[in-house]
Amino acid sequence: MALASLAPAPAQAQVDSGQPAAQDASSTPIGKVVAVAGSVTIEHVNAVVVQANVSGQASETKVGDLVYLGDVVQTGADGRVGINFADGTSFNLSRNARMALTEYVYAPHGKSNSSLLTLTKGTFTFVAGNIAKTGDMKIDTPVATMGIRGTTPHVEISDDGTVKFATLIEEGKARIVKKLKAPATQPAEQKVDRTFNPRICRGC
Repeated sequence: MALASLAPAPAQAQVDSGQPAAQDASSTPIGKVVAVAGSVTIEHVNAVVVQANVSGQASETKVGDLVYLGDVVQTGADGRVGINFADGTSFNLSRNARMALTEYVYAPHGKSNSSLLTLTKGTFTFVAGNIAKTGDMKIDTPVATMGIRGTTPHVEISDDGTVKFATLIEEGKARIVKKLKAPATQPAEQKVDRTFNPRICRGC
């Protein structure tokens, strides 16, 4: 199954629903917004989706909005957003956060499922879904690429590029993969916070 990415070649999101493949896979939604507060925008970078706004532009986000491969999600100083993905992964982004949906391949009974979400700044809490448990889920940050295996991580990326990573449950099942171009002076910091209680909407 072909992977999809933000590489120069056309990206392809694959979400197998048993229906014939779409003519352009970037028009296939991979998730939807389930909670939003304050200023939140989603830029449809690969948009061939028919919408009121012009392709490639960002617009204010509302509950029920769909997200697609290649989208860039950003929150303002007062913004928060919750997104549920097709495989059951649930993401919460806090204020001043930015996330790009770089790669997403998912079929309910597939053996080559994978996803790559690129986090560049802000605070993120998420519950990993089926891709993490049966496929290959990765989270890219400025200093490391994390392989996720059925955990509930909390990631904080400061303005100076410092990354703090906390595994909230299933301790020890998240693995850190050193990124080839990661700054040597900014290693990812790991800690476990058992008191954190994220409120993430699952199955909304």
